[in-house]
Amino acid sequence: MDIQLEKKKGLRPKHYGYIALGLLLAFALYKIVWGSAVNTFRTEKDKLSITAVTQGKFDDYITINGSVAPIATIYMDAYEGGRVTEKLIEEGAMVKKGDIILKLENSSLYEQILGSESSLALKENDLRSTRLNFESRKVDGQKSLANSSHELRQLKRKFEQNKALYDDELISKEAYLTSKEDYELSQKQYEITKLQTENDDKSQSTTIAGLDTDLERMRKTLSMVYERLDHLNVRAPADGQLGFLDAEIGQSIGQGQRIGQINVLTDYKIEAEIDEHYIDRVKRDLNASFERNGTTYNLRLRKVYPEVRGGKFKVDLVFTGEKPENIRAGQSYNIKLQLGASSDALLVSKGSFFQSTGGQWIFVVNPDGSEALKRSIRIGKQNSRFYEVLEGLQAGENVITSNYDSFGEAEKIVLK
Repeated sequence: MDIQLEKKKGLRPKHYGYIALGLLLAFALYKIVWGSAVNTFRTEKDKLSITAVTQGKFDDYITINGSVAPIATIYMDAYEGGRVTEKLIEEGAMVKKGDIILKLENSSLYEQILGSESSLALKENDLRSTRLNFESRKVDGQKSLANSSHELRQLKRKFEQNKALYDDELISKEAYLTSKEDYELSQKQYEITKLQTENDDKSQSTTIAGLDTDLERMRKTLSMVYERLDHLNVRAPADGQLGFLDAEIGQSIGQGQRIGQINVLTDYKIEAEIDEHYIDRVKRDLNASFERNGTTYNLRLRKVYPEVRGGKFKVDLVFTGEKPENIRAGQSYNIKLQLGASSDALLVSKGSFFQSTGGQWIFVVNPDGSEALKRSIRIGKQNSRFYEVLEGLQAGENVITSNYDSFGEAEKIVLK
């Protein structure tokens, strides 16, 4: 008798394969549908800037904005402090070197001058008294030397006479020896007096020379104090225009305080600021130019300041030829600074996409203009109009050059 077997319920091994295949297909469908939505941005074509990639001449320059300034500025600092008593010249006036601009007064400096004058007078009196004493001692010394010399001659003569008499046995030996001893003593006394006189002369000369040096030093010190007194008159250090003057009557000015400046107007320079991106390429003696009323004016980069502030560094340019007739300090010009020679290159028009991508990628529009895809590129130099493309693009391709900030993380742009 056959036994009917019941059919087992539940999943069999082959069912697991079907489930896995179904999950894989579902995941792939999800990536196709939802992944495309996340990485795609839709926008109107008219709202974008689309330009063609071209092959052409790349002119290696940058455009900078510069302002006219005097060729030199000389700052005026107060040599001496004091209170302003008179203001002779106002800001903006033309001055000559040495013109008095301000007058100051300083009572403590006046007291110092009086003290120096008193000290000098005392020193001069001391020197005068010392000279008189030395002269008196010198006269006394000469008298003593003269007396010693006279006495020595007399005693020598007496000794020689007594020696002759003694040899002839006309005088006693005691008288002879006495005259001899007196003569020898006179000789020693004369040598001592002579040496003392010579030493006194040397000592007097040294002392007088030292006093003269001290006196001359005091005179120079007083002269310097008088110069300080003259510095209370603030004078123009050079010919030019008084640019600004920070002083009013009655105001107290400290020593070394900056009170004004003189703009030297014999020539002009142009001051400009450049983005720090170019700091390695901007060097002295680069050529530059700008146009004004249909005329081109040439410049040379004279100085590069090494300090970077706010992402910019400063440069000075000077004219190498003619200057505009109506040039004035403060005028501004758009200047073309040549960084290198022109060369053939693949060019992309400048646009704000660079701020979003750093020049590392760009959206390339397909031939029918329906969409744009993200593509990696490499950009080299740039000027005011173009970027030099080194890799990633071909001539004739169209690219989006407007800002990418609204695109988010999209890798494809659908153009309507």
